[in-house]
Amino acid sequence: MTPLPDNGLIHLSSPYSVPETLERLGSILRSKNLTIFARVDHSGEAAKIGLAMRPTQLIIFGSPKSGTPVMVASPTIAIDLPLKALAWEDADGKVWLSYNDLDYLKRRHEVPEELSKNISGIGALLEKAVE
Repeated sequence: MTPLPDNGLIHLSSPYSVPETLERLGSILRSKNLTIFARVDHSGEAAKIGLAMRPTQLIIFGSPKSGTPVMVASPTIAIDLPLKALAWEDADGKVWLSYNDLDYLKRRHEVPEELSKNISGIGALLEKAVE
């Protein structure tokens, strides 16, 4: 796990392809009854218009039951919720799973401590996806 405090991102190395990384993550999210709101295939959309892009896909997920109280208390966090994870391939063919550092989001939006638990624990699920 490599935190980058300057931009609030965490990057996890994945031994799987971009699609397989997100399939694994999706399966874990569903097993935890989290909602998958969307999956965006950036590189697939680029290919449709004749542009080349390394494999890059985004999954948007969360729990309205957990996220809504956080957004009520800290309305600006709605720009970062639902949560997102980005699977992408770098120039060397290495696949990464990147996401927003939840401590960074809590500081950025001044999330009350008592609601921090509502958006915590996601890192462990993402780490499991790349095991």
